[in-house]
Amino acid sequence: MSARDPFQSLRRDPGPAASMPSRTQVWQDVQDRLAHGHGFWVFAYGSLIWKPAFEPMQALPARVWGHHRALRMRSLRDRGTPHRPGLVFALLPGGSCAGVVQRVPDDQAEAVFEALWLREMEGSPYRPHWLRAQASQMAVSALGFTLPGHSERHARGMDEAELLDILRHARGRHGTTLDYLLDTARALQQHGIRDPQVQALVALARRHGLHGLHGLSGPPGSGSAR
Repeated sequence: MSARDPFQSLRRDPGPAASMPSRTQVWQDVQDRLAHGHGFWVFAYGSLIWKPAFEPMQALPARVWGHHRALRMRSLRDRGTPHRPGLVFALLPGGSCAGVVQRVPDDQAEAVFEALWLREMEGSPYRPHWLRAQASQMAVSALGFTLPGHSERHARGMDEAELLDILRHARGRHGTTLDYLLDTARALQQHGIRDPQVQALVALARRHGLHGLHGLSGPPGSGSAR
């Protein structure tokens, strides 16, 4: 895919004063897209790749501009606790991100939307965002869940020692931060998506002898670039 940025209007962080789109508003957006034959697409960049909320009609590698993937959202429940927060990937403002666009079957749109909203939005700092995603043969508007740069759950300025401590010890109701990182790395590899930042995190864990690194074939993230 070209490194050209055709979606410059998506670069800006909405900032703390921006109003949060409501569930009703986003569902109306979904209905409008279905009515115009555009389909309901979801942009997956982390656990939605390897643990989707539905069986997609189509799943295509794609890139969005204006946001980048980073292991920088503090997890207080799923991959950590309030006393020992973990980390999960988030879409933060700036740059671009290669992930997977998943098309929801039209007749399952409402049920999938409800499940996604419960999974991604309940008790989280995410902001629902319609992202312009470029796949190999087409561009689609896909629902993504982004983290505003000003969020208090944005883990800024983390040093290597703190990151390693989290990878060694943080655990929540869905498992460890380390397992979450490795599951995402494997899923990206399976889709042929190369993310240097994810590769660097896996390499860091490997250098420090952390467990659970089996199953990543060859060098981390050795799939072709997207």
